[in-house]
Amino acid sequence: MMGSAGAAALALPSLRSRLLRHVLLPLGLTWLAGAVVSISVARHFTQAAYDRSLLDDAYSVASNVRANDAGLELMLSSREVRAVLFDQVESVYFAVRRPDGSLLAGHSGLNMPPISDTDEAVYGFADIYYQGKPLRAVRLRRSEPLAFEVIMAQTTQSRSALLRNLLLYSVIPEVLLLVLLAAWLGRAIRAELQPLARLQQALGQRNAQDLTPLQVQANTRDVHLLEDSLNALLARVARGVQAQREFAGNVAHELRTPLAGIRALAEYGLAQREPEAWRMQLQRIVGSEARASHLVDQLLALALADEARTQMQAVPVSLDELVRDAVLRLLPRADAAGIDLGGRGLDEPQRVMGHPTLLEGILNNLLDNALRYGRPASGEGGSITVELQRLADGVHLSVIDNGPGIPGAERERILQRWVQGEEREWMGEGVGLGMAIVSRYAQLLGARFELGRGPDGQGLKAGIVLPPELVIEPGT
Repeated sequence: MMGSAGAAALALPSLRSRLLRHVLLPLGLTWLAGAVVSISVARHFTQAAYDRSLLDDAYSVASNVRANDAGLELMLSSREVRAVLFDQVESVYFAVRRPDGSLLAGHSGLNMPPISDTDEAVYGFADIYYQGKPLRAVRLRRSEPLAFEVIMAQTTQSRSALLRNLLLYSVIPEVLLLVLLAAWLGRAIRAELQPLARLQQALGQRNAQDLTPLQVQANTRDVHLLEDSLNALLARVARGVQAQREFAGNVAHELRTPLAGIRALAEYGLAQREPEAWRMQLQRIVGSEARASHLVDQLLALALADEARTQMQAVPVSLDELVRDAVLRLLPRADAAGIDLGGRGLDEPQRVMGHPTLLEGILNNLLDNALRYGRPASGEGGSITVELQRLADGVHLSVIDNGPGIPGAERERILQRWVQGEEREWMGEGVGLGMAIVSRYAQLLGARFELGRGPDGQGLKAGIVLPPELVIEPGT
């Protein structure tokens, strides 16, 4: 059953019909205006030609009017009059009248509006009716040898036939050409819109899980750009869906273990009767809950890092102050763990362009990783140093510990989510997200993440290198 949105879409005109209307309507109106102008001009000149011929006949009759003792006389016999007025198609009528309106010669009932005395013209044209026929007439006024007027009129069959022929042979072919043009445009527009139709069909047939790029043969730049934009949108949606699936899977997978542990500890505690056993189990539950909270924080941090690509805005950051604050903040934790935490290279100001939250996240994760894992196997004499250096390739921010480090073969694998070094699996802490978060943060900042041995070949040196283009020179 079609929804209201589908019904509304069907009620809208198609793009093809709108394009045809926008093209053909102005074209048709332009053609109609041109046709009206052409017919009007043709009618004007046709009328002028026939009127001139009619006026010549009137002058021919007027030239044969002579004066005599009785007044005026038409010096043409009946045969000569018929010869002058002969026309194969039209019926011709004439009348010669004296100034008082009396008929000198011709058809007695033929008359037309008089020429005004104030009018300087010696002749005038008019459309009249005579014996029930429409006629075109001319009135010619003469003053020599005496004043008189000649009225000459004829039927308009030839004029009408000529105008009809002009209309037939000019307008009708143009109408046919317009129809052919409309058919050609309709076919051309339909062919040009085929890629859009295929694009719509490809999108309509897809299920919600199919986010692969569209493959449409674009015939124009606009369709190609639309295809690229849709594929870019599908890619962004696919990344978002993948991130959501990964986040949900990560949470489900990783929270299962600490939650199961908390439940086992609680069940074991409930099975005991000694308050001391309850206290011990509650302490273990608190520790397990802390590790689960730490896991959730890291998961959220990694998810936010994936979303931060389009939301970050670099600002000036005092890296030396950021490091100093982090060291001071974690000193109590380091002291409680028996680890010597300190800084090196913090005397000179180091300012960079970056995102404070990401830089702080990098430092916190590196320090957290060092505090968890960066201790010798004996568990005593732990040492962590946060080092800040300005070298030729940029500013180096490193965290160095004296723990067992990470073997070279493990360094690439440790950057993947959920992976821990084999030497750390016995500790039962962490979930392998710290290094992945640092690597992702460094990528978003435009920095380089490095893992290696400490200066003396012992422990782990982990950090980032901010390239020279991100470093703010002193005094700027």
